[in-house]
Amino acid sequence: MTNQTSLYVLLVEDQVNIARNISEYMEAKGHVFDFAAQGQQGLELALENPYDLIILDLNLPVMDGLEVCQQLREKSSRHLPILMLTARDSIEDKVSGFTVGADDYLTKPFSLQELEVRCLALARRHLLQSENTLTIGPVSLDRKRQQVTRNGKVLDLHAMGYRILTVLAEAYPQVVSRSLLSQKLWGDAPTESDAMRSHIYQLRCVLDKPFDYPVLKTVHGVGFALDVREDKNAS
Repeated sequence: MTNQTSLYVLLVEDQVNIARNISEYMEAKGHVFDFAAQGQQGLELALENPYDLIILDLNLPVMDGLEVCQQLREKSSRHLPILMLTARDSIEDKVSGFTVGADDYLTKPFSLQELEVRCLALARRHLLQSENTLTIGPVSLDRKRQQVTRNGKVLDLHAMGYRILTVLAEAYPQVVSRSLLSQKLWGDAPTESDAMRSHIYQLRCVLDKPFDYPVLKTVHGVGFALDVREDKNAS
């Protein structure tokens, strides 16, 4: 599994054995999982974290999958791909799911291999449909050309610096933990303890040092985030 296909996934499923089977298979392939056993908890996690996609069961206690999907589409500031799981295979169920904003459907029982393929295709399709240029304050990332500018000036970033900045920009304004950033960059491959520090330092030298204020922020004990304030943009 290459680093580029490592997904950060929220699994909302109340059947423990199904959740365990999915997570063991997918984590062995290098994907990172968070879990929720009921709908309300799933919705809260989805609104708080920069997931690549959600695997959402239709039949959930407290709040069912359709309600979770509908509320997420209403409350989230970005489109988060949703793969809905159901034991029911009627056209009406599928129409209901797509109507409230599901992106894809998988009927139980399903093969874990097909689940992973669907997840990768969904995440890839979403990425391709996203804007080529991602702009946060004075920083602009052109994903098609893999070029970054700040205040209109092209930055000479190494490949790793570009990837770090892309992860942080896609998660903005949320904080990305060190462990998640490491997973996104290297997958499960072991890395030297100083590798992250070195890449962050090099990125800061290019992204922040020549400019009036830093946008790359360390949240001590947690991870990293981009910090862009309106009053700074005006200066």
